[in-house]
Amino acid sequence: MKNEYDVIIIGGGPAGLTAGIYTSRDYLSTLIIERALIGGNITNAEEVDNYPGYPDGINGFDLTAKMHAQATKYGAETLTADVTGINLDGNLKNVHLTDSIITGKAVIVASGTERVKLNVPGEKEFIGRGVSYCATCDGPFFKDKNIAVIGGGNAALYEAMHLSKFADTVTIIHRRDTFRSTKVVQDKTLNISKIKVLLNTVVDSIEGEDKVKRLVLASTVNGSRANLDIDGVFIAAGLRPNTQFLQGLVKLDKQGSIAVNQIMQTSVEGIFAAGDVRIQSIRQVVAAAGDGAQAAFHARSYLEK
Repeated sequence: MKNEYDVIIIGGGPAGLTAGIYTSRDYLSTLIIERALIGGNITNAEEVDNYPGYPDGINGFDLTAKMHAQATKYGAETLTADVTGINLDGNLKNVHLTDSIITGKAVIVASGTERVKLNVPGEKEFIGRGVSYCATCDGPFFKDKNIAVIGGGNAALYEAMHLSKFADTVTIIHRRDTFRSTKVVQDKTLNISKIKVLLNTVVDSIEGEDKVKRLVLASTVNGSRANLDIDGVFIAAGLRPNTQFLQGLVKLDKQGSIAVNQIMQTSVEGIFAAGDVRIQSIRQVVAAAGDGAQAAFHARSYLEK
């Protein structure tokens, strides 16, 4: 690993890996930094069947493994590390890691988002076996099943509407006595006969054997407990952009998503953003890959100035 690269890509999901394919094919020295598992959140999907070129679907881990192999084939390097900050040094960008600093002439931020977790027993253990954070990714696998959606905002209700196309029943579980979503979205959701609602309720634990079988619920009013037999649970309690290391450097919206223009450039010249971490992302693999390609293309143009 060198101390300076043409392009440093922060995030090893579909957006970052695609960006790495493009920059390394253009003979730009490229480093992809991923803090966890190369591939990002989509590695948790048992099957991705809406990505072009895979009519029979493909496991999320396998899909991103192919992307990673393609990026490294053309010379991109990868590093597992936490990015703690970035500072500018003239036209250079110093990317701070926990115990070192690596310099890039251009930076592409593709650090994605993370779902707000329930942090209850069984959640981590059953990811990919009944616990999901993406209705679009995994909804079709729950045809004629009984499932639950956790959350009370627009995202949760939209997921419930989408899941109702496949499931036999969808139970929305929300910890408050009213939803946080807009009235229009509530009206659309609650008029669907398959959708049921449990308010003033939280999940205490997720239980099962090989797959999810039930939720243990608790009332936020009196603490009483009950079991809900289900085949799957979709957690939509909110998303948190991974942008803590960018505070005070680039323009963020109030949720922490990165503001970009039409060429994926942030408010700082030479720093681009792609994928779920940017504002107005639709949070789909194919869109993230497109963002990564565009960010890489314009990063090259920036370096050629």
